Amino acid sequence: MIKAFLFDLDGVIVDTAIYHYQAWRQMANGLGFDISEEFNERLKGVSRMESLDIILAEGKVELTDEQKQILATEKNENYLKLVSKMTPADILPGVSDFFAQLKQTSIKTALGSVSKNARLILERIGMLNDFDAIIDGTKIAKGKPDPEVFLKGAEELGVLPTECLVFEDAVAGIEAAKRGGMKAIGIGSKQVLTQADLVFENLSGVDLKNLLAELQ
Repeated sequence: MIKAFLFDLDGVIVDTAIYHYQAWRQMANGLGFDISEEFNERLKGVSRMESLDIILAEGKVELTDEQKQILATEKNENYLKLVSKMTPADILPGVSDFFAQLKQTSIKTALGSVSKNARLILERIGMLNDFDAIIDGTKIAKGKPDPEVFLKGAEELGVLPTECLVFEDAVAGIEAAKRGGMKAIGIGSKQVLTQADLVFENLSGVDLKNLLAELQ
């Protein structure tokens, strides 16, 4: 029986991928190369330092750990300037209606995001109080596809992993859910999120009762 829903942030609740892309691209340009939006897809669900390593490898740039930390900090500062302007209008289609349905049930909710800025974003969009637990990049040591973020979510909610349903838009996130022994709903493309139990383009029009019945 499903007792808890765990949600990724980027691509499920809001879409900050464009802001990440703009900040990462500015950094890459400063190092003498460019990255495309297609390349940016590889960074979805990946931690900040891992993303930096992927980008540096793409540009064939080698840096010390200290230099990497400076770049990561600068990138995050640029990113924060962009997301600090977010409002409830940035919530993705269907999310507000879906959470309204959730509030009529006993299902617990947690955020499971590798982002260290998750709380700031939730505050900006007015959804900080919609979660019973928030697991973000400040609470975990391993990024997705490691299941740590979701397992900690289940632990804080006081439920078993098998009683959790994860909502994810990234391949790494779906893999993390599966490795944690959880069912997963993909938000995005069926052709990409092939390991998910069900896939929706977004949460718009998703009926909670029908969803739970389909997963029994």
